[in-house]
Amino acid sequence: MNFTKTTEQSSKYEHLEKMSVSELLHNINNEDKTVPLAVEKALPQIEALVTKVVEKMKLGGRIFYIGAGTSGRLGIVDASECPPTFGVPFDLVNGIIAGGDQAIRRAVENAEDNTTQAWIDLQEHNIGSNDVVIGIAASGTTPYVLGGLTKCNENNILTGCITCNEGSPLALLANAPIVVVVGPEFITGSSRMKAGTAQKLVLNMISTSTMIQLGKVKGNKMVDMQLSNDKLVDRGVKMIMSEIPVSYEKASELLLEYGSVRKAVDHYNSK
Repeated sequence: MNFTKTTEQSSKYEHLEKMSVSELLHNINNEDKTVPLAVEKALPQIEALVTKVVEKMKLGGRIFYIGAGTSGRLGIVDASECPPTFGVPFDLVNGIIAGGDQAIRRAVENAEDNTTQAWIDLQEHNIGSNDVVIGIAASGTTPYVLGGLTKCNENNILTGCITCNEGSPLALLANAPIVVVVGPEFITGSSRMKAGTAQKLVLNMISTSTMIQLGKVKGNKMVDMQLSNDKLVDRGVKMIMSEIPVSYEKASELLLEYGSVRKAVDHYNSK
Protein backbone atom coordinates (compact mmCIF):
# COMPACT_ATOMS: atom_id res chain seq x y z
CA MET A 1 0.00 0.00 0.00
CA ASN A 2 1.37 3.38 -1.01
CA PHE A 3 0.76 6.13 1.52
CA THR A 4 2.89 8.81 3.12
CA LYS A 5 3.88 8.40 6.75
CA THR A 6 3.94 12.04 7.77
CA THR A 7 5.03 10.93 11.25
CA GLU A 8 8.25 9.61 9.67
CA GLN A 9 9.08 12.62 7.54
CA SER A 10 12.14 14.68 8.36
CA SER A 11 11.86 17.26 11.13
CA LYS A 12 11.69 20.86 9.96
CA TYR A 13 14.42 21.63 12.48
CA GLU A 14 18.10 21.01 11.75
CA HIS A 15 21.21 20.67 13.93
CA LEU A 16 19.30 20.12 17.16
CA GLU A 17 22.57 19.43 18.96
CA LYS A 18 23.65 23.02 18.34
CA MET A 19 20.52 24.55 19.93
CA SER A 20 20.57 26.03 23.42
CA VAL A 21 18.27 24.59 26.07
CA SER A 22 16.00 27.60 25.62
CA GLU A 23 15.83 27.09 21.86
CA LEU A 24 15.08 23.39 22.26
CA LEU A 25 12.27 24.02 24.72
CA HIS A 26 10.67 26.80 22.70
CA ASN A 27 10.80 24.80 19.49
CA ILE A 28 9.36 21.68 21.12
CA ASN A 29 6.62 23.82 22.65
CA ASN A 30 5.84 25.41 19.30
CA GLU A 31 5.36 21.96 17.79
CA ASP A 32 3.24 20.80 20.74
CA LYS A 33 0.90 23.77 20.25
CA THR A 34 -0.21 22.31 16.92
CA VAL A 35 -1.47 19.06 18.45
CA PRO A 36 -4.83 20.26 19.90
CA LEU A 37 -5.65 21.85 16.55
CA ALA A 38 -5.00 18.53 14.81
CA VAL A 39 -7.23 16.78 17.35
CA GLU A 40 -9.96 19.36 16.73
CA LYS A 41 -10.07 18.38 13.07
CA ALA A 42 -10.73 14.78 14.12
CA LEU A 43 -13.63 15.59 16.48
CA PRO A 44 -16.31 14.18 14.12
CA GLN A 45 -14.41 10.87 14.00
CA ILE A 46 -13.99 10.84 17.79
CA GLU A 47 -17.72 11.52 18.22
CA ALA A 48 -18.59 8.66 15.88
CA LEU A 49 -16.47 6.19 17.84
CA VAL A 50 -17.64 7.36 21.27
CA THR A 51 -21.28 7.08 20.20
CA LYS A 52 -20.71 3.47 19.15
CA VAL A 53 -18.73 2.71 22.33
CA VAL A 54 -21.54 4.01 24.54
CA GLU A 55 -24.10 1.90 22.67
CA LYS A 56 -21.99 -1.23 23.19
CA MET A 57 -21.26 -0.54 26.84
CA LYS A 58 -24.96 -0.06 27.59
CA LEU A 59 -25.35 -3.63 26.33
CA GLY A 60 -22.73 -4.83 28.80
CA GLY A 61 -19.69 -4.40 26.59
CA ARG A 62 -16.15 -3.40 27.46
CA ILE A 63 -13.36 -1.32 25.91
CA PHE A 64 -10.05 -2.89 24.92
CA TYR A 65 -7.10 -0.75 23.85
CA ILE A 66 -4.35 -2.63 22.01
CA GLY A 67 -1.00 -1.20 21.00
CA ALA A 68 2.77 -1.55 21.06
CA GLY A 69 5.42 0.65 22.65
CA THR A 70 4.32 4.18 23.48
CA SER A 71 0.85 3.57 22.03
CA GLY A 72 0.33 0.48 24.15
CA ARG A 73 1.51 2.24 27.29
CA LEU A 74 -0.84 5.15 26.71
CA GLY A 75 -3.76 2.76 26.40
CA ILE A 76 -2.80 1.10 29.67
CA VAL A 77 -2.57 4.47 31.43
CA ASP A 78 -6.05 5.48 30.29
CA ALA A 79 -7.57 2.12 31.18
CA SER A 80 -5.94 1.97 34.61
CA GLU A 81 -7.24 5.40 35.58
CA CYS A 82 -10.90 4.65 34.86
CA PRO A 83 -11.65 2.57 38.00
CA PRO A 84 -10.37 5.12 40.55
CA THR A 85 -11.82 8.07 38.64
CA PHE A 86 -15.24 6.69 37.82
CA GLY A 87 -15.68 3.78 40.24
CA VAL A 88 -16.07 1.22 37.46
CA PRO A 89 -14.85 -2.41 37.57
CA PHE A 90 -11.22 -2.97 36.65
CA ASP A 91 -12.18 -5.10 33.66
CA LEU A 92 -14.50 -2.54 32.06
CA VAL A 93 -11.72 -0.61 30.28
CA ASN A 94 -8.65 -2.69 29.45
CA GLY A 95 -5.21 -1.88 28.10
CA ILE A 96 -3.23 -4.60 26.30
CA ILE A 97 0.35 -4.05 25.14
CA ALA A 98 2.38 -6.13 22.71
CA GLY A 99 4.83 -8.20 24.72
CA GLY A 100 2.66 -8.31 27.85
CA ASP A 101 3.01 -6.41 31.10
CA GLN A 102 6.81 -6.59 31.05
CA ALA A 103 6.70 -4.34 27.96
CA ILE A 104 5.19 -1.53 30.02
CA ARG A 105 8.66 -0.64 31.30
CA ARG A 106 11.01 -2.30 28.83
CA ALA A 107 10.71 -2.94 25.12
CA VAL A 108 10.12 -6.59 24.20
CA GLU A 109 12.01 -7.48 21.05
CA ASN A 110 9.84 -8.10 17.97
CA ALA A 111 6.61 -8.13 20.01
CA GLU A 112 4.96 -5.54 17.77
CA ASP A 113 5.72 -7.61 14.67
CA ASN A 114 3.61 -10.58 15.79
CA THR A 115 0.39 -10.57 13.75
CA THR A 116 -1.41 -13.29 15.73
CA GLN A 117 -0.65 -12.47 19.37
CA ALA A 118 -3.17 -9.63 19.82
CA TRP A 119 -6.09 -11.95 19.09
CA ILE A 120 -4.66 -14.51 21.50
CA ASP A 121 -4.35 -11.78 24.14
CA LEU A 122 -7.93 -10.64 23.55
CA GLN A 123 -9.31 -14.16 23.77
CA GLU A 124 -7.86 -14.44 27.28
CA HIS A 125 -10.49 -11.84 28.22
CA ASN A 126 -13.34 -13.75 26.53
CA ILE A 127 -13.77 -11.01 23.96
CA GLY A 128 -17.31 -10.83 22.58
CA SER A 129 -19.62 -9.04 20.18
CA ASN A 130 -20.63 -6.37 22.72
CA ASP A 131 -17.00 -5.33 23.26
CA VAL A 132 -15.05 -2.65 21.42
CA VAL A 133 -11.39 -2.97 20.43
CA ILE A 134 -9.47 0.24 19.73
CA GLY A 135 -6.09 -0.15 18.07
CA ILE A 136 -3.54 2.55 18.87
CA ALA A 137 -0.61 3.04 16.50
CA ALA A 138 0.90 6.34 15.42
CA SER A 139 2.22 4.85 12.19
CA GLY A 140 -0.96 2.93 11.42
CA THR A 141 1.13 -0.04 10.33
CA THR A 142 1.93 -1.97 13.54
CA PRO A 143 1.44 -5.69 12.73
CA TYR A 144 0.33 -6.60 16.26
CA VAL A 145 -2.50 -4.07 16.09
CA LEU A 146 -3.45 -4.80 12.49
CA GLY A 147 -3.64 -8.52 13.21
CA GLY A 148 -5.84 -7.94 16.24
CA LEU A 149 -8.29 -5.69 14.43
CA THR A 150 -8.46 -8.03 11.45
CA LYS A 151 -9.59 -10.91 13.67
CA CYS A 152 -12.05 -8.66 15.49
CA ASN A 153 -13.63 -7.62 12.19
CA GLU A 154 -13.90 -11.28 11.20
CA ASN A 155 -15.73 -11.98 14.47
CA ASN A 156 -18.14 -9.02 14.27
CA ILE A 157 -16.46 -7.10 17.09
CA LEU A 158 -16.58 -3.31 16.72
CA THR A 159 -13.16 -1.84 15.97
CA GLY A 160 -11.79 1.67 16.27
CA CYS A 161 -8.33 3.13 16.02
CA ILE A 162 -6.19 6.14 16.87
CA THR A 163 -3.48 6.82 14.33
CA CYS A 164 -1.59 9.81 12.98
CA ASN A 165 -1.20 8.93 9.31
CA GLU A 166 -3.96 9.53 6.78
CA GLY A 167 -4.75 6.53 4.61
CA SER A 168 -2.81 4.08 6.75
CA PRO A 169 -3.69 0.35 6.77
CA LEU A 170 -5.03 0.74 10.32
CA ALA A 171 -7.28 3.67 9.43
CA LEU A 172 -8.70 1.70 6.50
CA LEU A 173 -9.20 -1.43 8.61
CA ALA A 174 -11.03 0.03 11.63
CA ASN A 175 -14.83 0.35 11.61
CA ALA A 176 -14.53 3.75 13.29
CA PRO A 177 -11.09 5.28 12.63
CA ILE A 178 -9.68 8.36 14.31
CA VAL A 179 -6.86 9.99 12.36
CA VAL A 180 -5.01 12.90 13.96
CA VAL A 181 -2.44 14.23 11.49
CA VAL A 182 0.25 15.90 13.58
CA GLY A 183 2.96 15.96 10.89
CA PRO A 184 6.70 15.43 11.36
CA GLU A 185 8.08 15.20 14.87
CA PHE A 186 10.65 17.58 16.40
CA ILE A 187 13.09 14.66 16.37
CA THR A 188 12.51 12.81 13.12
CA GLY A 189 10.37 9.73 13.73
CA SER A 190 10.09 10.17 17.51
CA SER A 191 6.36 9.51 17.65
CA ARG A 192 6.31 9.48 21.47
CA MET A 193 6.22 13.28 21.12
CA LYS A 194 3.43 14.96 19.13
CA ALA A 195 1.80 11.70 18.04
CA GLY A 196 1.89 10.41 21.62
CA THR A 197 0.41 13.65 22.92
CA ALA A 198 -2.38 13.47 20.34
CA GLN A 199 -3.16 9.87 21.30
CA LYS A 200 -3.29 10.80 24.99
CA LEU A 201 -5.70 13.67 24.29
CA VAL A 202 -7.98 11.43 22.24
CA LEU A 203 -7.92 8.67 24.86
CA ASN A 204 -8.91 11.23 27.51
CA MET A 205 -11.83 12.25 25.31
CA ILE A 206 -12.98 8.70 24.62
CA SER A 207 -12.97 7.44 28.21
CA THR A 208 -14.19 10.66 29.83
CA SER A 209 -17.07 11.34 27.46
CA THR A 210 -18.08 7.67 27.55
CA MET A 211 -18.18 7.59 31.35
CA ILE A 212 -20.17 10.81 31.47
CA GLN A 213 -22.67 9.33 29.01
CA LEU A 214 -22.92 6.25 31.24
CA GLY A 215 -23.84 8.43 34.22
CA LYS A 216 -20.55 8.27 36.11
CA VAL A 217 -20.38 12.06 36.57
CA LYS A 218 -22.97 14.31 38.19
CA GLY A 219 -22.80 18.01 37.46
CA ASN A 220 -19.07 18.23 37.02
CA LYS A 221 -18.06 15.90 39.84
CA MET A 222 -16.65 12.36 40.03
CA VAL A 223 -19.40 11.10 42.32
CA ASP A 224 -18.38 7.44 41.95
CA MET A 225 -14.62 7.87 42.41
CA GLN A 226 -12.75 5.42 44.62
CA LEU A 227 -11.76 6.86 47.99
CA SER A 228 -8.23 5.50 47.88
CA ASN A 229 -6.36 8.20 49.81
CA ASP A 230 -6.90 11.10 52.22
CA LYS A 231 -6.94 13.68 49.43
CA LEU A 232 -9.78 11.91 47.63
CA VAL A 233 -11.72 11.38 50.87
CA ASP A 234 -11.48 15.10 51.60
CA ARG A 235 -12.59 15.87 48.06
CA GLY A 236 -15.52 13.50 48.45
CA VAL A 237 -16.59 15.13 51.71
CA LYS A 238 -16.58 18.55 50.08
CA MET A 239 -18.57 17.21 47.12
CA ILE A 240 -21.23 15.98 49.51
CA MET A 241 -21.31 19.37 51.26
CA SER A 242 -21.81 21.08 47.91
CA GLU A 243 -24.83 18.87 47.18
CA ILE A 244 -26.61 18.74 50.54
CA PRO A 245 -26.75 21.09 53.58
CA VAL A 246 -24.56 19.22 56.05
CA SER A 247 -21.40 19.99 58.03
CA TYR A 248 -17.98 18.62 57.17
CA GLU A 249 -18.28 16.16 60.07
CA LYS A 250 -21.70 14.90 58.95
CA ALA A 251 -20.54 14.62 55.35
CA SER A 252 -17.56 12.57 56.55
CA GLU A 253 -19.88 10.24 58.43
CA LEU A 254 -22.10 9.78 55.40
CA LEU A 255 -19.15 9.11 53.11
CA LEU A 256 -17.67 6.59 55.52
CA GLU A 257 -21.00 4.82 55.90
CA TYR A 258 -22.03 4.65 52.24
CA GLY A 259 -18.63 4.52 50.51
CA SER A 260 -19.28 6.96 47.66
CA VAL A 261 -20.45 10.50 47.11
CA ARG A 262 -23.38 9.34 44.99
CA LYS A 263 -24.68 6.84 47.55
CA ALA A 264 -24.26 9.27 50.44
CA VAL A 265 -26.18 12.03 48.66
CA ASP A 266 -28.87 9.67 47.38
CA HIS A 267 -29.43 8.29 50.89
CA TYR A 268 -29.72 11.77 52.41
CA ASN A 269 -32.14 12.90 49.71
CA SER A 270 -34.29 9.79 50.06
CA LYS A 271 -35.28 10.67 53.60
